[in-house]
This record gives sequence, structure tokens and C-alpha cells, in this order.
Amino acid sequence: MSDTSKVSKAEAEVEQSTVAPADDPTAAPVAVVDPRLLVREEGLKGYVTEFKRKIKGGELGSLPVFVGLIVIWTIFQTQNDRFLSADNLSNISYFLSATGMLAIGLVFVLLLGEIDLSVGSVSGLASTVFAVFVVNHSMNQWLALFLTVLTGAAIGALQGWFFARIGVPAFVVTLAGFLGWSGLMLWLLGSSGTINIPAETGPVHLLGQSSFFMDQAVIGAYLLAGLAVLSMLVGSFMEQRRRKAAGVPFRPTSEILLRVVALAVAAFAAAAVLNNASGVSNALVIFLASLVIVDFVLRRTTYGRKIFAVGGGIEAARRAGISVPMVRISVFAISGSFAAIGGMFFAGQTASATLNAGGGNTLMLAIAAAVIGGTSLFGGRGNVWSALLGMLVIQSIQTGLDLLNMNTSIQYMITGAVLLGAVVIDSVSRKSQKAAGRA
Repeated sequence: MSDTSKVSKAEAEVEQSTVAPADDPTAAPVAVVDPRLLVREEGLKGYVTEFKRKIKGGELGSLPVFVGLIVIWTIFQTQNDRFLSADNLSNISYFLSATGMLAIGLVFVLLLGEIDLSVGSVSGLASTVFAVFVVNHSMNQWLALFLTVLTGAAIGALQGWFFARIGVPAFVVTLAGFLGWSGLMLWLLGSSGTINIPAETGPVHLLGQSSFFMDQAVIGAYLLAGLAVLSMLVGSFMEQRRRKAAGVPFRPTSEILLRVVALAVAAFAAAAVLNNASGVSNALVIFLASLVIVDFVLRRTTYGRKIFAVGGGIEAARRAGISVPMVRISVFAISGSFAAIGGMFFAGQTASATLNAGGGNTLMLAIAAAVIGGTSLFGGRGNVWSALLGMLVIQSIQTGLDLLNMNTSIQYMITGAVLLGAVVIDSVSRKSQKAAGRA
């Protein structure tokens, strides 16, 4: 390698290696510079070049979702000028939370390349179990909530055990669960088919259209926006420092600041819109907090890396010493837990447990949200924020069509078309990455 004193400042920061030309093993080795840092050395032109390379290589990320949202919002706003009003956007943010919680759990399962068809019926059963505990047995609501979530986790773990230990396909196990847990819910509800839940206090009241900040909802929205921006700023600089110390590529300070400014604009704009309505709801706060926590688990913990490893290749994960059965069981337990929490969100919206809880198209919408948001059906690729992005797309479509007084059948057809489009993009993206040697 050449003497470091002759290397440019930008090259001095990159990790170099020596490689001899393949056609002449005796030739002098040449320095290989990490291409990611050469991109940053070229400035804006380098980022544009890198963006084009990713698009050609099938690394689309969340780009299709953002483009889809812009198109959807533009169409509905031109058809009805109330679509982007503060009240309507507030409703979208509130009602996406319940199905979004189911989608969070499904992201874990999809990362393994599997599917959980029982989350809708588990969410309905969870709201019913909570209602039975509170109404029929006069149990403390917070204890009932704990036992309800524990019930969802136990159901998921049981289904995961049949899949991981017995070898029954996850599709079959969870389809049986879809039918069985729905039947148990109907049996618990009895002939009335409905159990009204006291909503003056407790978790059901908490998950209604109320705010943690009560009369200070305006301050609360801006406080949350500021907290999000500060968290990203601190986290980005901590990651930069770690990567510098490890001698691996890192984001320059200018890029970090640009990303933080972009988040600040989006976060405070959203806070301003919500404040023009009823402020930020508790359901949305809990949903966003869940996304942050789960994102940390998936990206920053050993357990999260094990999930991606199993989803990327079972045999390779097994040879790396990962207990594949335990990862599978735990993932389905997580899916069941989030399904139960989502069921409590549904109960908070209606202050009751009903036959319709978790039924209808709830399951399909939860799966669609995760896939539309960018989580691959083939496993090993995706992130938990896809639950938010996908639900924004789906809830925007539903709300927009409601404003236009469209029939439910039209909603199903359009949502189905969007889901198919997302899967097609995912499939084409995988083929492009394989062609580019990146899959």
C-alpha cells in the first residue's frame, strides 16, 4: 500500500485493503477504498450516483410508500378538500393505531418468512377476555390488562411450538387458530354477543380519543415532536462515534444534521396539524412508542440480529449456533402479544367487546400494512416502521373513500390492488438485487 502521507484526507478516513489483480497474481497490490465513503467524498454528486445505483440494484427502501402516499393524498384532496383538514388527519392518526399494533407483531413473523393468520381472532378474543375479567369477575382493570396480554403471548407461543417443534406449517397452525380462537370468543360473549366495558377509568378510557396531556394537548404534541428530534440527534451522534472508534464507515456530521432537520420539519408540522384538531391521542403516542422500542430491539440487540439471521437462512443460522426453534416460538409469542394489545385498542374505540372485534378485514389489513410498508414476504428484510407507513396508506385510502361516500366493496378492491402492487415491487426488487449480486 502507498504511504499514508500521500493519501488524501478523505481517503485517510476510509478502511483500505490490498487486492492483487486476478489476471496477474504477481502484480503489485492496489488499494481498495470503501465505496460508501467515496460517495461522501464526492458530495451531492456522490449521493445522487449512489441513489441511482440503489434504484437500479432494487434497493428501493420506503420510496414506493412515500410516492404512493403523495399520490393518494393528492387524488383525495382534489376530490374533497376536507381530506387534508386537521380533523380528518387526526382521525387517520387515531384509527390506524389499533390495526397498526397487529401489524407490528406481524413484522416479526414476516421477517422469518412466515405468516400468522390468527392475529385478528386473537385480538378479538383478547378484548373479550378483558371484558369477562372486568365485568363478570370484577377484576382490577390493570391486572386484567396484564393477564390479557399474557393470554395473547401464550396463544402465540403455543402456535409457535406446533410450528417449530412439531413441524406443522405456520400457515396451517395459525389458520386453525383463526377458527378456534374466533369460536372461543363467540362462546365467551354468549348469546348477547356484546359486553360493555366501563370506560370512566382504566386502560379502556386511556385508549379512547383522549390525550395524556389533557388540557395541555397543544404543548404535548410539540413536546413529543421535540423529544423525537432530540432522540434522533443524540442517537445519530452516538452511532457516529461508535463507528469511528471501530474504524468502519460512518455518516458525516453534515448528513446527520440534514436528516435531523428533515425529521424536525415533519414532526413539528404533524404536531401543528394535530393541535388544530384534538391534539395527539393516547393511542397514537403508545403506538409510536411501541415502534421506537421494537425498532431498537430489532436493530440494536442480539435477539433482533438472530431474527434477521433465521429469516435470511435457517441452515446458516443453525450453524452459527442460533436456536432456531426458540427464535420461532418467541416471534409468534410476540405476535400474539401485539395482537392482544391491538384488541385492547379496538376495545378502547368502542368501550366494548363485540362479535365484530378483530373480524372482517382486520387480519388482511394488518398483513397488508406490514407488506405495503416494505417488509418482505420472503423473510430477512424489513423494519418495524413499515407498520406505520403501511397503515398510513391503508387508513388514508379508507378515510378518503369514506369522504367520497364510496361503497365498502370499492375500498376492498383498491386496498387489494395496492397490496398486490406492494408484493410485485418486493418480488421485482429481490430479482434486481440478485441480478446485481446483492441478495
